[in-house]
Amino acid sequence: MRWDALSRRLRWAAAAPRRLLDPRAPPWAAAAAAWPSPSSSSPPSPASCWSCGLALPPASPPPRFFCPSCRALQPPEPRADLFRLLGCERSFQVDVGLVQQRFRSLQRALHPDFFSQRPQAEQIFSKQHSSLANKAYRTLLSPLSRGLYLLELNGVELEKGTDTEADPEFLSEIMEINEKLSDANNDAKIEEMENFIAAKQEELIKDVSRAFEHDDLQEAKKYLAKMKYFANLEEKLKKKKIPS
Repeated sequence: MRWDALSRRLRWAAAAPRRLLDPRAPPWAAAAAAWPSPSSSSPPSPASCWSCGLALPPASPPPRFFCPSCRALQPPEPRADLFRLLGCERSFQVDVGLVQQRFRSLQRALHPDFFSQRPQAEQIFSKQHSSLANKAYRTLLSPLSRGLYLLELNGVELEKGTDTEADPEFLSEIMEINEKLSDANNDAKIEEMENFIAAKQEELIKDVSRAFEHDDLQEAKKYLAKMKYFANLEEKLKKKKIPS
């Protein structure tokens, strides 16, 4: 029975911190809390369905979401790989159409609205899955965030203050573009700046792609830092286009 399986799960949780065993908490809470969130650093143990207790085999791509026996929704994997979640290779080059298709499929299968009549543990898990799918979609759809995530997966981070790493010539160029953007006071000039910034971003995307293809993470990091500057310029441009 499902309750017997959950009872076994609660007995296992006795070794967990006392906060999981608050007597005021509903029976599903310990089962939900015993599984780590996507950001947790510890893997789930034991690897079994929280609902029926079935030992779950290692998931193969795409990730497993439901127990093959009782069909209960399982919690998200710890440290979930956003590329794997959306069925992509770990690469700067992704098929945007497939990313969108995979995202829509996940939303149809895992959206919290579809679990409103399910046990509360599954309602919690569905919200976690949905949030993670949204994060993966936003991350992989944008070349800048996708590149930064690839760096992160390889243990390389872009420092918050990148001015010290940028060459003076590039910083001078950015200052000049900023001035031109500030002076753009009609639709024609704004469109000209928009096309110019878009062209610069396309050049940098090609540079980043080549760097990743050659496994040159430091070179990719340098170009992604430049992309961040132009992303800021794009945001300023969008605000300038909004009527005051």
